[in-house]
Amino acid sequence: MQGSPQVPNSRSAASMREASAYIRAHRGETFVVYFGGELTDGLHLDGLARDFILLGGLGVKVVLVHGARPQIDSRMRANNIERQFVRELRVTDVGTLTHVKDGVSSARIDIEARLQQAAKDVPNDARAVTVSGGNFVTARPAGIVDGIDLQFTGIVRKVDRDAIDRRLGAEEVVVVSPLGYSATGEVFNLDALDLSISVACDINASKLILMAEPPGLVDAGGDVPRELTVTEAREFSPADPAGARFLESAIRACQFGVARVHIIDGSVNGALLDELFTRDGMGTLISNTPTDRMRQAGIEDVGGVLALIEPLERDGLLVKRSREKLEIEIDQFSVLLREGIVVACGAIYPYENDSAELACIAVHPDYRRDGFGNIVLQELERRARDAGLSQVFVLTTHARHWFQDSGYTRAEIDELPVKRQALYNYQRNSIVLIKRLQ
Repeated sequence: MQGSPQVPNSRSAASMREASAYIRAHRGETFVVYFGGELTDGLHLDGLARDFILLGGLGVKVVLVHGARPQIDSRMRANNIERQFVRELRVTDVGTLTHVKDGVSSARIDIEARLQQAAKDVPNDARAVTVSGGNFVTARPAGIVDGIDLQFTGIVRKVDRDAIDRRLGAEEVVVVSPLGYSATGEVFNLDALDLSISVACDINASKLILMAEPPGLVDAGGDVPRELTVTEAREFSPADPAGARFLESAIRACQFGVARVHIIDGSVNGALLDELFTRDGMGTLISNTPTDRMRQAGIEDVGGVLALIEPLERDGLLVKRSREKLEIEIDQFSVLLREGIVVACGAIYPYENDSAELACIAVHPDYRRDGFGNIVLQELERRARDAGLSQVFVLTTHARHWFQDSGYTRAEIDELPVKRQALYNYQRNSIVLIKRLQ
C-alpha cells in the first residue's frame, strides 16, 4: 500500500523558524561586541560589518569596541620603535602615544567605512548608517606595574552611559575606540578587551560578545564547550593562551554584572549570527547561572524522566514503561534541563533500513508554551542524522498536527520497518508519520 507523497523540506525555512524565537528575544536588547584589530582588515571586517548592520535591522542595539594592536605595531616597526608590554599592557610613552592615536584612528575609519558600505548593500534600504563615537570614556593612568611606569597607558574610570544610551535610542551604531580622556585633556591608551567589559557593565548590556583570536575557546582535544557557568569556567583549561585570556575576561564580566558572555572564534565568517540565532551556536556561552541544557540522558535522569511521562501514561497518551525498562533504555533518551531539573525528554530507537522511531516526547506542563517540545524533537533528529539515518518516524494518537508542522507526513503501517510493524498496537490505532532527513 502506497503512503502519502513526501513533501520536500526547505533548509532555509527551517533555519528561519529556528531563528524566529531568538529574533524576538533579542529585539530591543543591547549587545556589546569586542573584536581585535586583526579583524579590522580585509574580508573579516566585510563580513562582520554586514552582521552588525543585520543585528541593528533586527532591533538589536549595537555597541562595538575595537582593538588596534596590529595597526599600532606596524607603525612602530616602520619607525624602528621597540614594543614593550607588562602583563599584556603596552608601555605608552609620548612617542608611542603618537602611533597609538594614528593606529586607533586608522582602525576606526576602516570600521566606519565598512559599516557604511554594508548598510548600502541591504536590499530595499537606501538609508546610510549613522556611526557614533566620541569621548565616552574617562580614564586615569594605569600607574606603575612590576616596577615599570606605563605612562600614557590608562584604565577606565567611567563610561558615559547616558551619552551612549542617547545614540542607541536614535538607532545609531556606537563605536568605542580604545582611547580614554582625563579631565585635564590627557589621552590614554586603553586595553580594548578590558574596555569592552567596562562598557558592557556600565551600560547594563544584555550580552558581551568577545570575538576571540583563532581558534577561540577550545579544550585540549580541540572541542568547543557550548555552555559554562562561572564555576565551570574557573575549572576549564583552555588549550590556547589567548583563549585563557578571553575566558578570564568573560568570568570577570559575569562577576561585574553582565548576565551572558559569548566567546566566538572571530575568524569564522558568520559565527556571530550562528551563535546568536541558532540553538547549537558556534562558540561558548558563559553565565552566572546554568542555562537550559540539552544532553543525552544517563541513569541519574531516570527519576526525572519518569516524573514527566507517568502523567501522560495515565492519560493514555504514552505507552506505559516500567522503571526497569526505562533504566535499560535510558541511553536512547535525550533530556532538556533547566537549573538541573529535567523539564523535557524524548527517545530515539533505531531500526533497520536506516530509520529510527522517535518516541516518549514529553514536556513539563509549566514549559509547554516555551517551545521545549520542538527543541527535543530537533535534538532527536540531530542524533538520527549523526548516526547516518535517512528517515525518522513517529506513532501518535494526539499530536498529529504538531508533528506535521515540523515536516512529518502521514504514512501507512506497512511503510514502517518490518520489526516495528510486528509491534504495532492495533488497539491504540496510532497514526504513522514519517520525515525524510536531509
